[in-house]
Amino acid sequence: MSIIGFIGLGNMGLPMAMNLKNAGHAVQAFDTVPDALEKVKAEGMEICASAADAAKGADVIVTMLPNGKIVSAVYAQIVPVAKKGAILIDSSTIDVTSAKSAHGVAISAGLHPVDAPVSGGVGGAAAGTLTFMCGGTKDAFDAAKPYLDIMGGKIVHCGDGGAGQAAKICNNMLLSISMIGTCEAFALAEKLGLSKEAAYEVMSTSSGSCWSVNTYCPVPGVGPKTPADNNYKPGFAAELMVKDSSLAQQAAQEVGQATPMGMYAAMLYQHYVANGGKGKDFSGIIEYLISAERGSA
Repeated sequence: MSIIGFIGLGNMGLPMAMNLKNAGHAVQAFDTVPDALEKVKAEGMEICASAADAAKGADVIVTMLPNGKIVSAVYAQIVPVAKKGAILIDSSTIDVTSAKSAHGVAISAGLHPVDAPVSGGVGGAAAGTLTFMCGGTKDAFDAAKPYLDIMGGKIVHCGDGGAGQAAKICNNMLLSISMIGTCEAFALAEKLGLSKEAAYEVMSTSSGSCWSVNTYCPVPGVGPKTPADNNYKPGFAAELMVKDSSLAQQAAQEVGQATPMGMYAAMLYQHYVANGGKGKDFSGIIEYLISAERGSA
């Protein structure tokens, strides 16, 4: 049994922490939101008064936080009190620069950091089937992997510190482009009088085939069940796609890489959230595109 400090018990963090507890580890948890702490208490985990208290004595410290600024602030609190050799797993989705900075701070203190953002949503967190994209030394990754295996179904070592965040934002930039292309194709098909069933049958088995068509179709009533069949109730919220696509553009600017499709996709998701998309699944952007006149989106 290990002692695990878990900081950030939101929609994703709480089920991840529960999986660690159910695997026999002792979890000492902290969150700044009182409602989250009440849920932690109800699940039988120890509640700590601060992030530093959650880190004290822990063999492993897991953070699941909103952004790089908060991760940096929390690391400033937990690194000085963490015991030597502790494993730090940050599963937040943050900018690559902040991730690399956190690695440097942790390594200087004799700790073993891994940036390990996730894919798979709340359902994957509850089921323990998340995909973890990991950055860090091989030794740190190997030490963290038994704990990641409890929370995830696929664990990928992507490279040195920050590589996990790089993999996450590159993947989600591609997803934003792919989903918008899929939505545009279905929107055009509708305007041309083509049935959604015929469009799906062709695109899912031809050169247009992709995850956004086959697995997460944005049109209700065709293909596997998706948020489109539940009035676009989020599986992956549009606001999160705005965050991830914006992080990708920040990274692209920092390294001087042109990503014109990624840039336009990020802009479209910002417009969608500002015009009715808040609180909806990212695939719901099809409603925005269908209603838009040519040249106005």
